[in-house]
Amino acid sequence: MHAYRTHDCGALRKSDVGESVKLSGWLHRRRDHGGVMFIDLRDHYGITQCVFDPDFPAFATVERLRAESVITVEGEVIARDDELVNDSLATGHIEVRVTQATVQSEASELPLPVFGEPDYPEEIRLRHRYLDLRRESLHRNIVLRSQVISSIRRRMVEQGFTEFQTPILTASSPEGARDFLVPSRLHPGEFYALPQAPQQFKQLLMVSGFDRYFQIAPCFRDEDARADRSPGEFYQLDVEMAFVTQQDVFDAIEPVMRGVFEEFADWQGMGRTVPEGPFPHIPYAEAMAKYGSDKPDLRNPIICADVSDIVQREDVTLGVFRKITEGGGIVRAIPAPGSGEQPRSFFDKMDAWAKKEMQAPGLGYMRFVEEEGALTATGPIAKFFEPAALQALAERAGVKAGDGVFFAAGKKAEAERLQGAARDRIGEELGLIEPGVFRFCWIVDFPMYEWDEDNKTIDFSHNPFSMPQGGLEALEAAQTEEEILALKAFQYDIVCNGVELSSGAIRNHRPDVMLKAFDMAGYGADVVEAEFGGMLNAFRYGAPPHGGIAPGLDRIVMLLADVDNLRDVTLFPMNQQARDLMMGAPSPVDDRQLKELGIRLAPMKTSGKG
Repeated sequence: MHAYRTHDCGALRKSDVGESVKLSGWLHRRRDHGGVMFIDLRDHYGITQCVFDPDFPAFATVERLRAESVITVEGEVIARDDELVNDSLATGHIEVRVTQATVQSEASELPLPVFGEPDYPEEIRLRHRYLDLRRESLHRNIVLRSQVISSIRRRMVEQGFTEFQTPILTASSPEGARDFLVPSRLHPGEFYALPQAPQQFKQLLMVSGFDRYFQIAPCFRDEDARADRSPGEFYQLDVEMAFVTQQDVFDAIEPVMRGVFEEFADWQGMGRTVPEGPFPHIPYAEAMAKYGSDKPDLRNPIICADVSDIVQREDVTLGVFRKITEGGGIVRAIPAPGSGEQPRSFFDKMDAWAKKEMQAPGLGYMRFVEEEGALTATGPIAKFFEPAALQALAERAGVKAGDGVFFAAGKKAEAERLQGAARDRIGEELGLIEPGVFRFCWIVDFPMYEWDEDNKTIDFSHNPFSMPQGGLEALEAAQTEEEILALKAFQYDIVCNGVELSSGAIRNHRPDVMLKAFDMAGYGADVVEAEFGGMLNAFRYGAPPHGGIAPGLDRIVMLLADVDNLRDVTLFPMNQQARDLMMGAPSPVDDRQLKELGIRLAPMKTSGKG
């Protein structure tokens, strides 16, 4: 017989009754019933109930142990009585009557419980992550993560992609988030950087003659923590393809995303679906106008409307809206279907939310009602609209009697930010979000450039290495500021349920187009050569048209696991201050190590108080 087990703790079934078995695991829970002791023995695979009779020596061995001690038991598999069957366990029809028990490791008093799912402080959970990971829900999520990655790998290979590994120690990048720097011992005063993404390497793979590349890539960015991104590292499905158009990328990646989400849609019996048909393509400008966001949640049926022209009509006398639109701002109407039946407190709470959470001047509203067969409205600003204007507003916003409308007004970026957040909140408050479904879309036609209000200059909107739509001819034809800001790029995002899973682009593979594109954003050829000379020179020796994308694995698993924080799908996350409380990182190093690296620490600044 094996030293530790003949079966795992999730393997035994009614067909095993009568067998002599050996199991090893953690003492999950102990219960005493009339002198007989029951323990739930747990390992990675499941739980088996074990029965200890007080007449056997094993009883005294286990009776004194704390929960989470590791033991090995031997005994006979017996069937449970019908009234004691536990259908929630795979092993619920049997139990093991224990004759021998060996203690492999005794547990001290636990800093947090493993049995059950109590909400414990983050600091304790992260400091003792090895205990936290024993808890059923978190353990299950980590297994799901592994299964999702395996599924993605399989699907990518089936699509003709080849996995390559790109360097971890590389050069510092002048764009994007802050780099994590690694000092070089052999070259004092010089530093490597951990890659924010394998962007340049995967493009160089295409220049090197490879075709369909992918990698489950670790990425490192020294940025503040968010619920959906670690402050230190994260993983992405990194993809690049040669000789492709934007649609070719969609055709390759969409089946992978659909397949993975369909495979795990019913995980833990959640019964979710992925609607049939291709993912919708939504131009960026349309997404911002209809949803106030470039990552719209399409489970929410609310579609907003631009009513800037309506509030300028002569039969509308609302001065604040007129002033905003005359100053170049916008007014967007956000329908609230069925909210006419809500008490006034619903509308007042929305207004208070906008002021407190969004720092907005407010969220105007009106409720549409029918009086004597005619559509009219009530609310603080309804009196400023004549009947014809109200009718035009209702038709534009797609509302009817019994519906409400909120208004987001201001400078375009500010109004759209409020519009998008209000749409999400209204959908949640009114119970409009479609349950049990993953709704994907592609956001396309991103602007190549944007206006930098702080520096009063034109700058890149997203990825500066994207190919502009129309190529060099489009760049040369754009002479005015307005024409330059109207240029679009072959950039795209894939979004699911309001979560941006990835950005991607068809790359600018021509040095002449790249230099012109940077020049229009105020970067001279000398700057481009100095910062991106390696990739630019590679392009001078024959570069294929290429493009790619990099869906975030953490966010994919978060959606499938139905959790809101990456901590719940990551093995060993840092806390919000970018500290690993379990391993004590970051930590000071001794003077000998610093001397080897040619580094001297500057004195720490003090507050000057006391």
